Amino acid sequence: MGPPAGQVATHRELGLTDSEYERIVELLEREPNGVELAMFSLLWSEHCAYKHSRKLLGRLPTDGERVVMGPGENAGAVDVGNGYAVAFKVESHNHPSAVEPFQGAATGVGGILRDVFAIGARPIAILDSLRFGELDSERSRYLLDGAVAGIGHYGNSIGVPNVGGEIYFEAPYEQNCLINAMCVGLARTSEMVRAAAAGPGNLIVLMGASTGRDGIGGASVLASAELEAGDDAKRPTVQIGDPFEESKLLECCLELLNRGLLVSLQDLGAAGLTSSAGEMASAGGVGIDLDVRKVPLREADMEAFEIMVSESQERMLAVVEPPRLDEVVATCQRWQTGSAAIGEVTGGGHLRIFDAGEPVGDVPVSALVDECPLYDLEPAEPEGWMYSNEETLGTQVALSVGRSADAGDPSAILPALLASPSVASKRWAFEQYDSLVGSRTVRRPEQADAAVLMLPESERAIGISIDGNGRRVACDPYAGAVEAVLECAANLACVGAEPLGLTNCLNFGNPEKPNVAWQLDRAVSGLADACRKLGVPVVGGNVSLYNETGQGPIYPTPVVGMVGELPDPSRVPGMAPRDGDELLLVGPFAPSLAGSELAKLRGDLGPGLPALEISEVAAAIAFVRELARSGAASAIHDVSDGGLACALAEMAIAGGVGLGIELDPLVELRGASGETCLFGEGPGGFLVALPEASALKLVEEAAEGGVGALRIGSCDGERIVISAAEAEASVALEDAERAWRSLPSRVDPGR
Repeated sequence: MGPPAGQVATHRELGLTDSEYERIVELLEREPNGVELAMFSLLWSEHCAYKHSRKLLGRLPTDGERVVMGPGENAGAVDVGNGYAVAFKVESHNHPSAVEPFQGAATGVGGILRDVFAIGARPIAILDSLRFGELDSERSRYLLDGAVAGIGHYGNSIGVPNVGGEIYFEAPYEQNCLINAMCVGLARTSEMVRAAAAGPGNLIVLMGASTGRDGIGGASVLASAELEAGDDAKRPTVQIGDPFEESKLLECCLELLNRGLLVSLQDLGAAGLTSSAGEMASAGGVGIDLDVRKVPLREADMEAFEIMVSESQERMLAVVEPPRLDEVVATCQRWQTGSAAIGEVTGGGHLRIFDAGEPVGDVPVSALVDECPLYDLEPAEPEGWMYSNEETLGTQVALSVGRSADAGDPSAILPALLASPSVASKRWAFEQYDSLVGSRTVRRPEQADAAVLMLPESERAIGISIDGNGRRVACDPYAGAVEAVLECAANLACVGAEPLGLTNCLNFGNPEKPNVAWQLDRAVSGLADACRKLGVPVVGGNVSLYNETGQGPIYPTPVVGMVGELPDPSRVPGMAPRDGDELLLVGPFAPSLAGSELAKLRGDLGPGLPALEISEVAAAIAFVRELARSGAASAIHDVSDGGLACALAEMAIAGGVGLGIELDPLVELRGASGETCLFGEGPGGFLVALPEASALKLVEEAAEGGVGALRIGSCDGERIVISAAEAEASVALEDAERAWRSLPSRVDPGR
C-alpha cells in the first residue's frame, strides 16, 4: 500500500524513500502523524541509522582485554590502571561546517565533549582532523578561517586543551569540507555510566540549555544528503553553540554522577530528544513517555514536532529515581544550568509523546530505533581515476625559496613540498588553540608526532594521535585505509606509546553510487585487517556519508584516532635532533611516488599504491616504541607526507641544525631512483637521531629484531644536503624553514 499523495511529498522532503515510508506504515499498522513522521525521518536517516554502513562495520574487531566500553555507547573507553579509564571518540560535523563554518565547527567540538562526559569522563584533550579545498580558493580560505576560529572559540572557552591534529588541502574538499573532532576524557571506572534507561517509574530529566528552533532537521535534511548549490538556505539547520553553558553543564553532570544521583545519562546531539530518548529506551529495553510542554523553551510557540527534533546544543537527558529529583534540581540550580522533569520510564516498550497531557505520538521503540532497513551496497570498482588532476608543481617551485624553477631539480622540489599547504607548518592554526590548559600536556603540536598527556591518577601517561590521508585512500581504498591505521600507530610509537584502542570517522561520498560503495567497502576491510594485525580494538566511531556535491565526491577519507599508553613521559623524545647526532632510517620503508604529495603537485595521481606487508611495519612500530621508551634516542620522527626529504627537513628545522644525508644505501636496497628515495612515500619508515657511539649498536639490535636500520648521515652545519644516487637536494636551513612556515602568508586570520 502506498502513502497518500499529500504524504508522499512530506516524507520525501524529510529524506525517507517510498519503500521506507511503506515500512513505517507496516510497523505502525497505520499511517504516521506529523510528529511521528518527523521522528522516523531522523532516526531512519543515514546520520543516525547507518543504514548503508552498519553491515560493513561488523567487520571491525571490537574486543580487547583493556576495553571498558565499546561501540554502542556515547564513547569508547579503555582501562589505564589504578581504577581509571580513558574515554575517547571522534565525530564529524562536515555538512554544518560547509554551510556555517564557525558554528558548525564549534558545535562539533561541543557535541564530542558531551559524548565523553555523558559516560562520566572529564574531557582532558581535543584533537581535530580537517580537510579543505586548495588555499588559492576564496571559499576554502573562508571555510578554514571560520572552522579554526570556531574550534578555538569552543575549546578555549570551556578550558579543554587542543593538543594535536592535522589539516589537509585538496581540491575535492572545495565545496564539502571535513571537520572531524576527537575528544579524550578521564574517568574513575567505578563512576562511569551507560546510556541505557532503566526502572519503570523513574523520571526523565532534561538538563542544560533551553530548546529553540536551531538545528531542526540537521540529521536528515543536512547531514544525510549531498550538498547542493544554494545550501546556504540550510543555515537554520546548523546549531548555535554556547561553550560557557556547556562548561556549567559538564561540571553539573560530573558532580551528579560522582554523587550517584543519576541512573543513566545521554547527550542530545543529532535528532535531539527523539534520538536521545529513543536510544536510551532501546538500550534499556523499556519505554519512555515525554510531555513536550514540560520542556523549557526559548520560543514559546514551538510545535510538538519541532521540540522533538530540535538540535539545540548544551543539553543532556538523564534518568533519575523520583526520591532524588529534588537533589538533582538543586545541584543544577547551584551550577546555574536548567533542569526539568519532562517524562518517565515505562515498561511498555513505546516512545509516547504528549503535548500538555494530550497524546500526539506513539511509536514502538523497536520500530523507531532498530527496524530501519539496512541496505547492501552495490560496489563497483571505477574504471579509472575519479578525480581531476591539475599540474601545479611549476607554480609551486617558482613561488618557493628554491634556487631554480626547474620542476626536476631536487633543490627546488624540497622547498616547494615544504611550502605545500598540506605539508607546511600549521602553527597559524595551532596558535589559536590553548594546548596547555589543564597542565597535563607533555608534548604539544609540532614538538612530537603524537601528543603526550600525563595521567598522575593512574601513574602513567598516554599518547594520542589522529591521522588519515584521503588522497592515498582514493588511489587505493584498501591500502590507504591500512596506512591510516599504521600511521596512527607509528606516531604513537615515536613517543613510546602502545595502542590501547582506536576510534574512527568514515567520511565518504554517496554510498548509493557503485564507485563510492566500492571505496567504502574496501576501506573498511583495510581498517579491519590493520587493526587485527596490530591487535588494536575499535571502541567506537562515526560514519559520515553523502559528502559530495554536483562536482563529485570528496576523497574517501577514513580518519583514525588512537590512544596509547606509555610508562614514563620524562623519557619521551621529540623530533629535534642535537648537533652531532647520527641519523638512522629504521624499518621496512619502501618509497614510491604513487599517491605522493609530489605526484599531486605534478598532476600525476592515479589508481594504485604499492602492496605492503602489515606485519613487517607492525614489527618496526614495536621496535621503535621500545627505543623511544628507553630514552636512548635524541629524536624520533616517522616518514610521512613529502617523503624522506621532508621528514629530514622537519627534524632539521625542529633542532635548528643542518643535515648531511647520503641515501645511496636505500637506493641500492630498494632499487629505486634517487628522486623516489628523496620524495617517495609509504609506511614503515622512522628517522632516529642519537649519539654516534650508539648508532652501531642500534643497527645491530634492529637487525636482530628483523626490522633493519640504515646509517644515513649526521646533524651539523647550516644546510640540509640530501643526496640519493643522481639526485641531490641542497637547501639552506633558514630557507627550508621559511618555506615550511609559509602558510600564514597564504591565510588571513582576520577574514
